Amino acid sequence: MAALQGKLRANRQIVALFLFLCASEGDAGTVRYSVAEEMESGSFVANVAKDLGLEAGELLTRGARLVSDDSKQHFRLHRKTGDLFVKEKLDREELCGKADPCVLRFEIVLEEPLQSFRAEVRVFDINDNAPVFPNRGPLLKIPESTPLGSRFPLQSAQDWDVGLNGLQNYTLSSNAYFHLHTRFRSHGPKYAELVLIKPLDREEQPQINLTLTAVDGGSPAKSGTAQILVLVLDVNDNVPQFSRLVYRTQILENSPNGSLVISVSATDLDDGTNREITYSLAHNPEGIHQTFQINSENGEIRLRGPVDFEAVENYDIDVQAIDGGGLSAHSKVLVEVVDVNDNAPDVLVTSISSPIPEDSPLNTVVALFGVRDRDVRVGGKITCFLQGNLPFTIKPTFRNSYSLVTGGALDREKVPGYNLTIIAMDTGTPTLSTETTIEVLISDINDNPPVFKEASYTMTVRENNSPAVFIGKVHAEDLDSEENAQITYSLLPPESGDLSVFSYISINSNNGKLYALRSMDYEAIQAFQFVVKAVNGGPLPLSSQITVRVVVLDVNDNLPMILYPLQNSTSPCNDLVPRAAEVGYLVTKVVAVDGDSAQNSWLSYELLKATDLGLFSVGRQNGEIRTLRVITERDHMKQKMVIVVRDHGQPSLSTTATLNILLVDGFSDPYVQLRDQSKRERKTKPSTKYLVISLAVLSCFFLFSVTVIFLIHIYQKIKYREKQFTASEHFYYDCSFPSHLIDGQSGETLGRVCPYEVGSATGTSNSEFRFLKRLMPNFPAPSGVVERNKEESENHVPSNLDLDSPRRSEGPLRMSDEYM
Repeated sequence: MAALQGKLRANRQIVALFLFLCASEGDAGTVRYSVAEEMESGSFVANVAKDLGLEAGELLTRGARLVSDDSKQHFRLHRKTGDLFVKEKLDREELCGKADPCVLRFEIVLEEPLQSFRAEVRVFDINDNAPVFPNRGPLLKIPESTPLGSRFPLQSAQDWDVGLNGLQNYTLSSNAYFHLHTRFRSHGPKYAELVLIKPLDREEQPQINLTLTAVDGGSPAKSGTAQILVLVLDVNDNVPQFSRLVYRTQILENSPNGSLVISVSATDLDDGTNREITYSLAHNPEGIHQTFQINSENGEIRLRGPVDFEAVENYDIDVQAIDGGGLSAHSKVLVEVVDVNDNAPDVLVTSISSPIPEDSPLNTVVALFGVRDRDVRVGGKITCFLQGNLPFTIKPTFRNSYSLVTGGALDREKVPGYNLTIIAMDTGTPTLSTETTIEVLISDINDNPPVFKEASYTMTVRENNSPAVFIGKVHAEDLDSEENAQITYSLLPPESGDLSVFSYISINSNNGKLYALRSMDYEAIQAFQFVVKAVNGGPLPLSSQITVRVVVLDVNDNLPMILYPLQNSTSPCNDLVPRAAEVGYLVTKVVAVDGDSAQNSWLSYELLKATDLGLFSVGRQNGEIRTLRVITERDHMKQKMVIVVRDHGQPSLSTTATLNILLVDGFSDPYVQLRDQSKRERKTKPSTKYLVISLAVLSCFFLFSVTVIFLIHIYQKIKYREKQFTASEHFYYDCSFPSHLIDGQSGETLGRVCPYEVGSATGTSNSEFRFLKRLMPNFPAPSGVVERNKEESENHVPSNLDLDSPRRSEGPLRMSDEYM
C-alpha cells in the first residue's frame, strides 16, 4: 500500500512538471526551465540558443553572459554550444527556504548590439530532509482529574521540504490513555494534540511514556520521533480559561522592538497556587520566539525582533496559560503585519558601454539596468529619471527594465565624461528614492584642427650667426586628445615653387623650434617670410598654417668706406685752397659710406693728424673741411691731413683718409689767375707752368680713376648678391633717403646711407651730391616698405646746407627726391 502511494505521488509530480513546462512555452518574453534540487555541478539544464531562436555560435560572437538577480551565479552558459549547465549543487531549502515555488531568475545579455532576455529556472523539491522535533524529550504534566477529551498540543516537527515531501502526518505509539489528533495552522506546519480517552489515575500509573512520530509524504517516506514523558499530577480540577479563543491584531512593519502587540488574559477558578497563571509561548516555531515575547505575569505580547511585511505578512501565535497546579489552556493570536513604504527601490545595473565615441548618434545604448521595490502594495510603482540636464535619456524596455541612451550631441572637448545619477522613486507615502551613479566616459575623435597661439610670428636673428642657431618657436594646440592631439610641424614650399627657403630655415617637426641653417648677412637680406604647417595625428589629419617672418638684425661688421678722397690712387690727391680764403671757407668734403644700417651706419669725422692742426677743421657729422683762420704767408704751401671716419656701432669701426692741400695765391678765378701768374713769373719762376699742367693732368686722372673704381665696386656687389640670394623673398629697399642718418648742416636725421656721386669743383666752395638708383632693381621691395620710405623721404629731405651762413653760395647741398 505504501509503495502504491509513493508511485501515485511521483506521477503527480511528473504531471505538474509537464504543465509548468507548457506554461513556460506560452510566454514569449521569458524562457523558463526546471531542475530538481541536489543536481550535481555540470548537469545539463537546456539549450538556451535554441530556445531564443539564435544560432549556437552567435552567443560566442556577441559575448553572451548571464546576469543573476542576486549576487551569486547558479548556472553557467557554454557560449559555443548554447547549453546551460548547473554551476554548483542546488539546495532548494538554502535558496528559497519554505517558499514554493522556488524560482531562480537571471538575464542573458548579448553585446553588439546590446540585447537581453529574461530566464527563470524553477528548482523542484526532492525528499532530502526528514522531519525533526526541536525537543526530542518533551515533558507533559497532566492532573489526574483531567476530564476525558482534554487536548494537549505537542511541539511541531520541522521539515524543510515542501509540498508532498513536507510534513504530512503524526503517529503515536500504542497506549491506553491518549489518542493522537493532527491539526493544521493557517500559516505554519501541522501540529499534533494528545486527546485523553481514559481517566488518569496517578496511584495506578504516575507516568506514561509515549513515542510521537512525524512522517513526511516523500517516496520513500522519512520520519522523525520524539519521546514524550507524561507525569500525572495530583488533583487540580480547573484549567485556566482565556477571555477569547482567538485574538486578532495588527502591527506596522516599522514598529520598533519592544512595541506592544496585544495583551491576553486567562483566569483559573482554583485557589492558591493553582490559580496563579503563567503565560508562555511554549508551542511555537523558532521564528515566533525570535520575533515576539510575552510577559509571563500579565500576558503582554511585545516585539522582540523586527517584522517585515515583505518577508512575513501574518503570524499565528499559540499562547499558553498554566496555573499553579500545572493545568494549562491555549489561545491563538493572529497578528497581521501592515505594510508601510520602508523600502527604497533598488537599481540593478546589468551592463555599461563606456567609453562611447563623441560622434555617437542619438539613441545609442549606453547601459542596461533594472529596478525593483519590495513594497509591492504601497510603493510598488517605480519612476526612473536622470538628475540634471544632460544629453542622455532613459527608455523602458520591458517591465522594470530600462536602457540608458544618448539624447543629444556629445563633445569630448567640452565634457570628457559624465557621472550620470539615475534616480528611482516609488509612489508610496512617504516617497522613497534611490540614487545610482554611472560613470560614462567620452572617447575622442579627430574633429579639431591645430590652432596656433598667434595670428603670425615675427622672429629676429643677428647677422653672422652660427649655423643651426635657435631662432624661435611656433606652437599650436589641439583640443583633441592622445593621438589626435599629436602635432607635427613642417615648412611649406612657396607658391612660386622656389625651394630656397629650405636652405635658410629648418624646423623641428616635434616641437616647432626653428633653426637657421646658414649665416645671415643683413647687407644682402633684411627679412624674409615662410609658411609653417601644423598637422595633427588623427586617422583623418587636420592642419593649420601660419606665416612666420624672420627679421635679420644688423651687426656692425662693415668698416666705413671712403669714397672721396680716393685712397688707392697712385697719384696724390691734392685740393687747392687760395691763400685769400676767409675763415670758414669750404675746402673739400670727405665722403664715406657704411654698409651697415641704423646706428651702425652713422658716421662721424675727426681730424687725426695735420701739418697745422689750427688751420683746418673737419665737420664731425658731415666731413666738410673748412678753414679755421686766415691763411698767412708763413703757412706752408703743402698741407697734409689724416682724417679718421668712425661709425657708431658697438664696438666702433673706423677708417682713415689722407688728404693733401696746396695753398695757392689768387684762386678765385683759377684759370685766369694761373695764366697771368705764369706770364709774370715766366722769368722769375719757370716751374709754375709745369705745376699747372701737372695739376690739370692729375685732376683728369683723378676723376677717371674715381669713376672706374666706383663702377667696379658696383659690378662686384651686384655679382655677389646675384650669387648668394636669388629667393623672391629677399628684398632690397629703394633709396628714398629715410630719416635715421644725420644731416651735417641741418642736424636732422637721415634714414639710411644711400650711394651717391660727388661732384667737386677743385678750388671752389660748391659740392653737389646726386643719388644713384638702387643697385638691384629686379628684387621688389617688401609690401609697405616703398610707401614708408617715400613718406620718410618727403618728410625728411634736407634743405640746402648752411642756410644761415653768410657763405651760403659756397657750399650748397642739392639732393633729388627721386631716383635718377
